[in-house]
Amino acid sequence: MSSTLNLDQSQILVMVLAGGEGRRLGPLTHDRAKPAVPFGGRYRIIDIVLSNFVNSGLSRIKVLTQYKSASLEEHIARDWRLAPILDQYIEAIPAQQRTGKTWYRGSADAVWQCQHVIDDERPELVCIFGGDHVYKMDVRQMVLFHQTAHADATVAAIAVPRETARDFGVIEVGEGGRIVAFHEKVENPPSMPGDPTRCLASMGNYVFGADVLLRELSEDEDIEQSQHDFGRDILPRLVGKGAGVFAYDFATNVVPGEDDVNRGYWRDIGTVDAYWAAQMDLIEIRPQFNLYNFRWPIRTGATHDPPAKFVFRDEAQARVGIATDSLVSHGCIISGGRIHRSVLGVGCRVNSFSEIEDSVLFERVRVGRHARIRRAIIDKDVEIPSGAIIGFDPEADRKRFFVTDEGTIVIPKRAKLEGVV
Repeated sequence: MSSTLNLDQSQILVMVLAGGEGRRLGPLTHDRAKPAVPFGGRYRIIDIVLSNFVNSGLSRIKVLTQYKSASLEEHIARDWRLAPILDQYIEAIPAQQRTGKTWYRGSADAVWQCQHVIDDERPELVCIFGGDHVYKMDVRQMVLFHQTAHADATVAAIAVPRETARDFGVIEVGEGGRIVAFHEKVENPPSMPGDPTRCLASMGNYVFGADVLLRELSEDEDIEQSQHDFGRDILPRLVGKGAGVFAYDFATNVVPGEDDVNRGYWRDIGTVDAYWAAQMDLIEIRPQFNLYNFRWPIRTGATHDPPAKFVFRDEAQARVGIATDSLVSHGCIISGGRIHRSVLGVGCRVNSFSEIEDSVLFERVRVGRHARIRRAIIDKDVEIPSGAIIGFDPEADRKRFFVTDEGTIVIPKRAKLEGVV
């Protein structure tokens, strides 16, 4: 589908929902909002959705924040400066209790409490996207679908295995992609016609006509039993009214520079294990989420850190600075240590004789000599003592660290691990 819009793109306002607490990410969200969690070495999760919009030419963006938002708001202010002279901006809007003495009670209430932004900007369409998923999308194609269908609202949809569909809003569609039923996180979701193994799930990304959106939010505000959520309340109610609510098939979205291996990749990284798995996707020989597509870059702020450096090659003493099947960010020094299938953030140092495998290191992690680490996520500014062994003894690890049922270890920011062996 051509991505040529019939609507001036300056008439499209973007609102990114980035206030989620992210409890299932455990220690990683103790000090930051989920969209602010680092990803892929040098990025943050929020950079993915922002890159999709900027690459799509949609650059009037408001980011709605709430939970422990300081680092997220600082990142947006410092690293996402667009061109205001061209009416391009990315601005954070913290929760302000503008409509009453409550914080955001749900995704719809978050937009309702920021309705003044819509009133001020006076767009014709509003894109409301989540800020915490991993995918690439040319949003213009979804907007064009919305226009062509003369839709009141459009929901981005993707097929998911039926056994995992209970974690999502599940859609039933009729002719032309019109949604006839919307089921939010039910135990027995309906499968897709002709495919009992899969369900059509909402990605949590929506396009609304601005007038429709404000009308429905206003009505929702007065419904006492409402949870003030798009998936639980706004969309099912619209469908029930017979409004034009359509599903946009994400599998049809074509991103420049991507091939069939990459198309349709989407990950909900709501748990530690899902987050870890998405990082491991990045280091595959042909990654489905490809950071090296320069026609559709994942953008973030520039730094002045030097290139990564690998030092020592003493094969006899097993003192070799080397990384295989890994991402190593700038500013890292691999000083005689071995890295395999891992992602290293900016400014890490891995000292001699240490071994790191299947792990994710955030900024400025220091790994002492002879340390051995496997399947761990280590938050920023942690110093791993010399000789530490992490990820090889499940019982011992569970006594010291946060460990998931699948065995992924999380060591929180600035944790003190003196004497750990």
